[in-house]
Amino acid sequence: MKRVTTSPHVHSSMDIRKSMLYVFIALLPSAIWGVVVFGLMALVTLALSIASAVLTEYLLSKVTKEEVTINDMSAAVTGLLIGMNMPPHVPFYIPVLASVFAIIVVKWSFGGLGCNWMNPALGGRVFVFFSFTSAMSAFSLPRFAADAASSATPLSSVKTLLSNGEVFTSASEMSGYSVMDAFIGNIPGCIGEVSALLLIAGGLFLIYTKVMTWHIPVSYIGSFAFLTWVFSGLRCGQGFFIPMNDLLMALFTGGLMLGAIFMATDWVTTPTTPVGMIVFGIGCGFFTFLIRYFGSLPEGVSLAIILMNVATPTIERYIKPKKFGYVKPVKAPKEAKK
Repeated sequence: MKRVTTSPHVHSSMDIRKSMLYVFIALLPSAIWGVVVFGLMALVTLALSIASAVLTEYLLSKVTKEEVTINDMSAAVTGLLIGMNMPPHVPFYIPVLASVFAIIVVKWSFGGLGCNWMNPALGGRVFVFFSFTSAMSAFSLPRFAADAASSATPLSSVKTLLSNGEVFTSASEMSGYSVMDAFIGNIPGCIGEVSALLLIAGGLFLIYTKVMTWHIPVSYIGSFAFLTWVFSGLRCGQGFFIPMNDLLMALFTGGLMLGAIFMATDWVTTPTTPVGMIVFGIGCGFFTFLIRYFGSLPEGVSLAIILMNVATPTIERYIKPKKFGYVKPVKAPKEAKK
């Protein structure tokens, strides 16, 4: 049976399965690097997350007698993202619970793929973070780290000093890790978030394959960088602007790159117009900065994206593309009206 729709029609060889496959491929280098620096426990965590998400979606399809959708790879991508957002030695039941929650509560309870109001992987991560905060905050030293380096993430170290009212001159010196360590991925953190280099490379691949556009990642990272550069120096005793090294540390640590490139760009939960995407990205950058530097948590990427997911319908309402073939009406001269 043929489906008839109104024009204009856009023809493309890109379908859901192919786009999800590209996202999976783009995530793999960062995930593999996480296994290299954190060991086999990280691999088991990733495998459990993916398997739990796929199996949960399969069982739901059978129970509800709906079409089995695991072949579109959306569940596999959700599971991989959840695994990459886990600490390397997290108890195995936590990624399983996160994946099950993401598929059942965040995705399927709202109608399945295309109907969820927030990214399922983000929902699963936030659920287990607030349910098992201690386990989700316990990180391990990377395999190639110096003996003197702390297992606390650079963001956690900075947050501890700020909460104690201490003043320091360099975030990189204080944490024991250099900007290059953070860029390559030789720092403590979640399995798939430590290598900014590989995450950026994955993002460029997705832009090249036209799975995503530059609007959200650039506006997200750019707005966060600007706010950090201008305002955070006041809290660190470094004057009105912080040094470039500290700015790069803020960009390359935590979940900023993973969130901005792979989760804030979710097709379903973000605006569809270029201007709307930029507004969305700026909002994510603002809330991430606000939570990181003035909140009680060392990280704010997940919550920032979810907050802006809530705002997506409002952005879509007020920022609309012009109708195809629309011509602005010409006002009649005043003399003609008389």
